[in-house]
Amino acid sequence: MKQLNSFLGLMAITALSMVSCTSPKGDAGDDTFEYANERFADLQMLRYKVEGFEDLTLNQKLLIYYLSEAAMYGRDILYDQNGKYNLRIRKALETVYQSDSVDRNSDNFKELEIYLKRVWFSNGIHHHYAMDKLEPDFSECWFREQWAKCASPELQQQIDLDEICKVMFDFTVMHKRVNLSEGKDLILTSANNYYDGVNQEEAERFYEQQRAAWDDQDRPGMFGMNSRLVKLPSGEIVEKRWTASTLYGEAITKIIACLKQAREYAEDNEQRGVIDKLIEFYETGDLATFDEYSIAWVENTGSMVDFVNGFIECYGDPLGLKCSWESIVNFKNIEATKRTERLSQNAQWFEDNSPTDPQFKKQDVKGISAKVITAAMLGGDLFPSTAIGINLPNSNWIRKEHGSKSVTIANLTQAYNKAASDGLRNEFCFSRREIELLNDYSDLTDDIHTDLHECLGHGSGKMMPGVGEESLKAYAMTIEEARADLFALYYLADPKMVELDMMPNKKAYEAEYYEYMMNGLMTQLVRIRPGMNIEESHMRNRALIARWCLEKGEKDKTVLLVNRDGKTYVRINDYKKLRNLFGELLAEVQRIRSTGDYNAAKALVENYGVKVDPVLHREVLDRYEKLDLAPYKGFINPVYTLVKDDKGNITDVTVDYTESYADQMLRYSREYSTLPLVNN
Repeated sequence: MKQLNSFLGLMAITALSMVSCTSPKGDAGDDTFEYANERFADLQMLRYKVEGFEDLTLNQKLLIYYLSEAAMYGRDILYDQNGKYNLRIRKALETVYQSDSVDRNSDNFKELEIYLKRVWFSNGIHHHYAMDKLEPDFSECWFREQWAKCASPELQQQIDLDEICKVMFDFTVMHKRVNLSEGKDLILTSANNYYDGVNQEEAERFYEQQRAAWDDQDRPGMFGMNSRLVKLPSGEIVEKRWTASTLYGEAITKIIACLKQAREYAEDNEQRGVIDKLIEFYETGDLATFDEYSIAWVENTGSMVDFVNGFIECYGDPLGLKCSWESIVNFKNIEATKRTERLSQNAQWFEDNSPTDPQFKKQDVKGISAKVITAAMLGGDLFPSTAIGINLPNSNWIRKEHGSKSVTIANLTQAYNKAASDGLRNEFCFSRREIELLNDYSDLTDDIHTDLHECLGHGSGKMMPGVGEESLKAYAMTIEEARADLFALYYLADPKMVELDMMPNKKAYEAEYYEYMMNGLMTQLVRIRPGMNIEESHMRNRALIARWCLEKGEKDKTVLLVNRDGKTYVRINDYKKLRNLFGELLAEVQRIRSTGDYNAAKALVENYGVKVDPVLHREVLDRYEKLDLAPYKGFINPVYTLVKDDKGNITDVTVDYTESYADQMLRYSREYSTLPLVNN
């Protein structure tokens, strides 16, 4: 999965002057759609336009409608996965927020409103990206007083006020949702709700035993992906699976009901089979069934409408085992997909010409499908903050034998594009040459980088016999994202890209190189608080690549950090040598992943991807503060409504973009909250 490049995500939000960040230029000048919406704390809310929805058939619209309903019903699952107090805290905050007895003009109320909006954005009380606990700026005493006035006796019985106040206001309690710090027990120091009563050693041993007992060692299941690992009072360690009849069953039952409604409008029998397998998995929790579903999903490439729904990504678990719930409903952008199809059709060429060791290359690349899509609905861990590219499934053996499906989400990058200005670029680029280079080409090269990252990068290379995804432990996600990024960076500069008519000339790639190095070395630091290390896997990956290349290129002065007039800038002196460095590092990262070299992964990540230079960090923060920008961005979903005639027949589905952020979040809590406040 590729998240928005931090540099692009930090571009200033304005309502007027709009410059593309991550999508091709050429949108109509008369587009009056309002992409930028409200801003609060460090967050900017955007809207995305579902262009082309009106041109779909009624059945396709209805398929999207019911899949979108399924996408909403998993919301509470993610909240509870992110922390066991999240649903109680959200309920308490929303109760006070909506009370008529509260003085809405008071400073405390205004601070509560900001805090609640941040909790909605993060799907819990920890920052969605930095993983640190959000700090409320309203008074605990005031909050207790308001709760006493507005909470019903029944609600006060359900929610222990002392308990949730300690979690909210004591910053030493459940401080970090995902801890990746070396030398600590990653489970005991992480506040997520994937483990209960077990430590890291016990969890690793439990799943090592599961892997050893699996019948087909060449086709292992995604062990632990859909369960909470719990130690019972007897000392026995067991999994509590997430199924329709067990943990999270109330929400999963609703999801299944919506999937069954969507099934009636599936485009063909193959897509109906995908939905059937997903329902079967939700009902049984069986890992072999999930593999069957994943195979059916990856091989269903002919449908116009597509979706992801379920327990997918493992970034929220420091061990990389437990999968958070997410959903995206989408349909194909046929014209833009022609671009990505050129990559998938040449996948074997890219694999064969990679700078990696031949023993780590795939001799027969299979099933690489790539498309550009229009997002119609976002849910779970893809909302409000979301990815701009996705490559699934995550099972390595399925990717090897059946291929993978990669998408670039065009209308989301368009929204970032339309809502961004170039204040950050002007402040941090070394000279006018770099500014003009980025202005001319970065829109295109960002998209092509995403295409290469998702379509080919994640799907490239192979694992050696006996090596599993778990071999690199807490470093696996950073190494995998680095591998995909390096693959994309290396090939952006290849003449093959011009030959395939994907790049306009042999110099355009320099825009992505400069932007990437500037981001990895400097601008992404605005997302980190002073004195803190880099924790998030994508940020670690970018820092790792940029700092490694800075160090290895120092002798030849390939890339430098230079000081001019008291400000630090990135200066690239030799783009071709920088490409060679990307290739050299790609070869090493592929070796690490293919062989499961944990010690090498640890050394690479810890030496280059974690620590922050405090002096440079302070400078970047000071320069950034003057620009008055929001470093993080997320989306408000559109609203779909069924249109019926006098006889009750559905005649159309309309889409509306006017719902406010707060109204949407409160409506979701009213209409899609199915789980109890405590889920054990």
